[in-house]
Amino acid sequence: MHKLIRPIPPACLGRYLHGRDNWKQLIDAGHVGEIWLKLDVMQQHRCAYCEAKIKTDQMNSNSHIEHFRQRSRYREGTFKWANMFGSCNRQDSCGKFKDSLPPYNHSDLIKMDIEDPENYLQFLPDGRVTPAKGLNPGDKKRAEETIRIFNLNGSLRQIREAAIKGYLQTAEELASLAEEFEEEDWLPLLNAELEAIKNLPFSTAIKHVLLPS
Repeated sequence: MHKLIRPIPPACLGRYLHGRDNWKQLIDAGHVGEIWLKLDVMQQHRCAYCEAKIKTDQMNSNSHIEHFRQRSRYREGTFKWANMFGSCNRQDSCGKFKDSLPPYNHSDLIKMDIEDPENYLQFLPDGRVTPAKGLNPGDKKRAEETIRIFNLNGSLRQIREAAIKGYLQTAEELASLAEEFEEEDWLPLLNAELEAIKNLPFSTAIKHVLLPS
């Protein structure tokens, strides 16, 4: 989970109005593809919540357009661009898991196009995600609720750990360089690694492993 920059909304959303239209009408009109084009720009073909790679071609999709606040509980947000993300289709995490839960306070969730999740969450080498250190009680609760409601430490933990594994040696080498040399000597190497992984699945988890502690 990382900070996302939301582009301008797809033009098709301006044709729909809450109270007059419904989501199925948008789907039947074939406008889902227009929305995915914008979501792919924002998310780089990764799930907004877990950062797993997703296929968004509607003929070969493993993803869905996710309403951050569920349509069943916030119908006026059905066509609001700010309420939409692209999510993987895992039943035990991310958007589908969130929507299976009893009611919760949506304001407890970290919203990635407004806030930087890295200010709240810390990814560990074993694949777990925990609240970042030093958070005040309110922010710690939001971090915990985000982890719980998207089930980021369920089956995703092992998947994330596997993605991290190939970078552990690099992380050790960078940590050793940071101890032995001046920052100007090792920082360019770190920055090159971060640039190389920035669009990969689970890039935030990899990034947190690479950063010297």
